[in-house]
Amino acid sequence: MWTLWSALLLPSLLAGVGAVEVEGPASGYTPKFKVVRNGNYPLDVVDKLAEATLPKVDAWMAKKIAAGKNNNCTLETAAVRREWSDLTVEQRVEYTTAVKCLMNLPAKADKTRFPGAMSRFDDFVAYHMTHAMQLHDNYHLFGAHKYFLWLYEQALRNECNYTGYQPYENYDRYAQDPIHSPLWNGNASSLGGNGEPDPKYKGVPQAGRNPNIIKTGGGGGCVTSGPFSDMVVSLGPTSMSTVSGLNITKNPRTDGTGANPRCLRRDINRNAAMGATADRAFSLINNNKNIDGFYNQLLGSPPPKNDSYPWGIHTAGHYIHAVDPGGDPNTSPGDPGFYFHHGALDRLWWVWQMQDPDARLNAIPGVSEMNMPGMNHKRVTDPSTIIVDMEWLGPPIKLMETHDPLGGNGGAFCYVYV
Repeated sequence: MWTLWSALLLPSLLAGVGAVEVEGPASGYTPKFKVVRNGNYPLDVVDKLAEATLPKVDAWMAKKIAAGKNNNCTLETAAVRREWSDLTVEQRVEYTTAVKCLMNLPAKADKTRFPGAMSRFDDFVAYHMTHAMQLHDNYHLFGAHKYFLWLYEQALRNECNYTGYQPYENYDRYAQDPIHSPLWNGNASSLGGNGEPDPKYKGVPQAGRNPNIIKTGGGGGCVTSGPFSDMVVSLGPTSMSTVSGLNITKNPRTDGTGANPRCLRRDINRNAAMGATADRAFSLINNNKNIDGFYNQLLGSPPPKNDSYPWGIHTAGHYIHAVDPGGDPNTSPGDPGFYFHHGALDRLWWVWQMQDPDARLNAIPGVSEMNMPGMNHKRVTDPSTIIVDMEWLGPPIKLMETHDPLGGNGGAFCYVYV
């Protein structure tokens, strides 16, 4: 079993992942928060765009402060969410230790409704699996996931003594060789490694795209290395699982909410990661002046042509670490990698918003093209009247409050991405 103590006593396993820290940014602008970069990874085009956007963020915050609308949030006091490889080895281990702590705390979800929810970690899986359709409609994909991620971060900090903030994944840093990246290489300061090879696992079908499958990266079986090699998955699978042909026990409840103990399975997948490279993310931000274009390109809709990896960044990021539970859209938060992917999406949305915050902060897509059965595809409700109710995870808040990371939720949201 991996522990903080064992990780610190295993320098051979940590070799090659210690960041060479370079304080930045490279531009002449001096931010009001600390910027630390891993010198092993040159800035990509999205990093450079995000850096160039900081003066806009500063100007926007100054205007909010002058108008008394910042809810006591300032750039000087904002939390800083960083990329995984920009953290020190000790910071990475502190994070995974806190996640394992969450996995050992008792669940708060109703045991009658969710007999398979065994821990506080499972509380988040249980909510997502029973609200997946709502969470992925055009109203909620961005804002409700922002709140979901923030509540998870708060649980790590307030219940498991984590002193940092939720890291994110820069797909481009690892896309060429994710299995050997500091996030997925299986050492003590990673999120664990690939699953054991399972020849029955062929990949993730992608109907309507060409290619029409994200081919396997060579995994598919149980994870046997890293901090989560002994993790017990309980909830799921559900009818939305993309996995077929593998020896995964069916859940005793048809909705997947029963207790179904099994290993964490993964397929750390380059074919998925190549669909989320920096050129794609830059195009997403730079080529879409309105939220509908941003939203649909993020989802890969319509499917891009003449592209070997036409998944869309949202799909690509999910299936970098897919199989079980990560390959099931309902139970995907059951793999700790989920929160890094949605942190990355939240960052891309934030950078897009900050190109023109007055026009973009509260923009909501008018049409949903996400292909999930039963989903409402058109706007039928005034967004200003929508309440995001996380039930046992956190108090209800207005949807529009979820759009502002620097003063939203009554000032509880106060963070930036570096």
